[in-house]
Amino acid sequence: MDVNAFLAEKADGVLLSWADQCELMTRFDFDCAETERQILQAGYLPARYQRNQQMISTDQQLQLLQSRVAVVGCGGLGGYILEQLARLGVGQIIAIDPDVFEEHNLNRQLLASIELLGTAKAEAARQRISEINPAVRVNSIIAAFSKEKGQEMLGTVDLVIDAVDNIQVRFDLAETCAQLNVPLVHGAIGGWYGQVATVYPGDDALQKLYGNWNGGAGVESELGNPSFTPAVIASLQVAEASKVLLGQGRLLCNSVLSINLLEMQFEEIPL
Repeated sequence: MDVNAFLAEKADGVLLSWADQCELMTRFDFDCAETERQILQAGYLPARYQRNQQMISTDQQLQLLQSRVAVVGCGGLGGYILEQLARLGVGQIIAIDPDVFEEHNLNRQLLASIELLGTAKAEAARQRISEINPAVRVNSIIAAFSKEKGQEMLGTVDLVIDAVDNIQVRFDLAETCAQLNVPLVHGAIGGWYGQVATVYPGDDALQKLYGNWNGGAGVESELGNPSFTPAVIASLQVAEASKVLLGQGRLLCNSVLSINLLEMQFEEIPL
């Protein structure tokens, strides 16, 4: 029995269960990522994605599997971003962060737990994703992003997502993305507030947003960060990332979406 015959026999309509995926891996000596590729290329769908199907076609699900996304920062924003990308089915993720979990992370960082205090955030991201969706291949880099090593860290990605809390690093990240000719989805949070923008090479959105920055700490150091703001902004970033990867919808290009959760106001501001 070849792969196509196996899929035709096991599928429930177009859906293939996790148990059948495991049998496919064993019978044909595939890893999980290759198994998912075989299923999608044959026009079937892993059952985990069945609730995606009304908005994401099988071909688009394959497109997500073949996409490569870098998430710079695995803390407040990054933890939620990584979780959502993995559940969505983005097949290759680079998780970059130099830090380990500390107690003050426990109030808001999805990947943080008491058991993981002292654990590298990028490594925790790799482990978490392996538990959620083992078809996703994760490269965890336990190091600070830098302009000098940026191109080496990011490699050949389709998209970069900004989840850092340092304005200079954001500038360096945008510069590196421009050099690599890849889009950047920016997000920032502070207290009740946040913002999201999508920056394509040649755009100067971050320069306009942070043009008056004088080298001090970001606003989040003054306003704090609760549990809910990172979740909201990260979800908006992943929505933008999905549109970039799938080539559909209207993006927040040359504009910024400003979010005020205290007054529940969302405003798109041209840049």
